[in-house]
Amino acid sequence: MNRRDVLKWLAAAPLTMAAQETMPPMRALTHGPKFHWFGYYDKLEFDPTSRYVLGMEVAFQQRTPEPDDRIRLGMIDLQSGDKWTDLGSSCAWSWQQGCMLQWLPGSQTEAIYNDRQGDRFVSHILDVKSGKQRSLPAPVYGISPDARWAVHPDFRRLHDTRPGYGYNGIPDPNKQVDAPDDAGIWRMDLRTGKHELIIPISKVAGIPNAHDEMKGAKHWFNHLLVAPDGKRFIFLHRWQRPGQLSFLTRMFTSNPDGTDLYVVDPYGQTSHFIWRDSQHILAWARHPSHGDKFYLYEDRTDKVEAVGPDKMIVNGHCTYLPNKRWILNDTYPDADRNQNPYLYDVQTGRRVPLGHLPSPPEYAGEFRCDLHPRFSPDGKKVVIDSPHGGNGRQMYLIDISAIV
Repeated sequence: MNRRDVLKWLAAAPLTMAAQETMPPMRALTHGPKFHWFGYYDKLEFDPTSRYVLGMEVAFQQRTPEPDDRIRLGMIDLQSGDKWTDLGSSCAWSWQQGCMLQWLPGSQTEAIYNDRQGDRFVSHILDVKSGKQRSLPAPVYGISPDARWAVHPDFRRLHDTRPGYGYNGIPDPNKQVDAPDDAGIWRMDLRTGKHELIIPISKVAGIPNAHDEMKGAKHWFNHLLVAPDGKRFIFLHRWQRPGQLSFLTRMFTSNPDGTDLYVVDPYGQTSHFIWRDSQHILAWARHPSHGDKFYLYEDRTDKVEAVGPDKMIVNGHCTYLPNKRWILNDTYPDADRNQNPYLYDVQTGRRVPLGHLPSPPEYAGEFRCDLHPRFSPDGKKVVIDSPHGGNGRQMYLIDISAIV
């Protein structure tokens, strides 16, 4: 579908509730002819001052990145006409999460991102003001809040098992191994670069599961996120049996050194999640109490409760605004192919729409463009990735200050 066809499709798209609703102000931060996005919803896109926004740029869409395809990295100045400053490039990236570009927690000027050097994936810490950069011998995924350490899964295996999340360029040496003992989750010291395997896939695959037969299944890990106090981290254990099109999931938490593993959700359908605080996790999952809903879990206990069961009724990319009163969320394309970002007021149960944004049908599967809403540290702004403007995936800023 070319740009003219996209514009025709958008013009013919069904009218939505947006005609009767007042939406908050939204503006495009990036424009064509190249395409821009940030990626996942649980990363620090804004700097601590809420002025600078990170993003990525590429010249193509709708195909899997080849090993030599490089993306440009940039920083947008919201107080200077949304000026884009080029920061470098990476050839270790995916459509869903980019190269893990994000601000280093607590830093005013340092960002971190993944790259590939020869036959290994690495990460770089870049000072966006001075241009100084230092490299680390392994990639990152979840970063501790004190920026002292990070954890990461096997991006080679992810590219094989979950296209759109792993990186091309280095084959998985365990492609034919269902549950390898030399792959899993690594932890790296961000000061020294020392890294070690702390949770082998074989170890977790060997933990009994009362709700599904895992015999003969292929296992992998994805979606790592460190708790706000740095004392625990989450990861998803996923497996797929031969001949099956879908995979199943358990949500685990762990100590930073890989000890004290705990199955938070054993029922096989955990999806997007976020730490509300250091003890509680909000996640879209399946539970015997309410079926498929958002649930608030208390770590290392069996306490769980449904959240917004009548208002947050479909899966989405959820985060809490800084005051914890509001949940920021979105939806996948609905029956009219609209993606719908919104805020949910935990205190009152009110759902406030932030837009109804058409997504052309070509944005599907590995090449979909999820909104992945990210909030600013001051809690007044949201940035999304969206193709609704007719010029491919671009980044948009939503002003939510009048709502919150």
